[in-house]
Amino acid sequence: MQKKIKLSTTTVFAIIVLLILIVLVRVFQEQLFYDPFLAFFKAESKELPLYDNLKLFGGIAFRYLLNSLFSLAIIYLVFKDRSILKLCSILYVLLFLIFITIFFIVLNTDEVNLLLLFYIRRFLIQPLFLILFLPAFYYQKRVQL
Repeated sequence: MQKKIKLSTTTVFAIIVLLILIVLVRVFQEQLFYDPFLAFFKAESKELPLYDNLKLFGGIAFRYLLNSLFSLAIIYLVFKDRSILKLCSILYVLLFLIFITIFFIVLNTDEVNLLLLFYIRRFLIQPLFLILFLPAFYYQKRVQL
């Protein structure tokens, strides 16, 4: 027998509010976070902008934290399962550590691979893991007996 995920009206409203908060993080990214790469990638320049490593790390980490908290809240509201929330929290922390390390390694090499830098940064500043985790856990719930 398949388990159905049922969401109350209040839960749907809370999820919508959280999604709006994720969108607001994106809308106000220039005011909220230090990230000289926003303009750099928009302009498709070949020369890296000047940046402060510590400020850049702080800006990316803060943005990742906000997106992660909103995403984890959505995942919990959808599945109402603490074990999924715990697993996702661990994955978010591990993935942050892996991607931020790779980001700064790539950024501080002699010949910076701009495409690799762009995509690693994308995983750090956008809530892409939410897009990956929701369908994965939904599928897992559906196939469980």
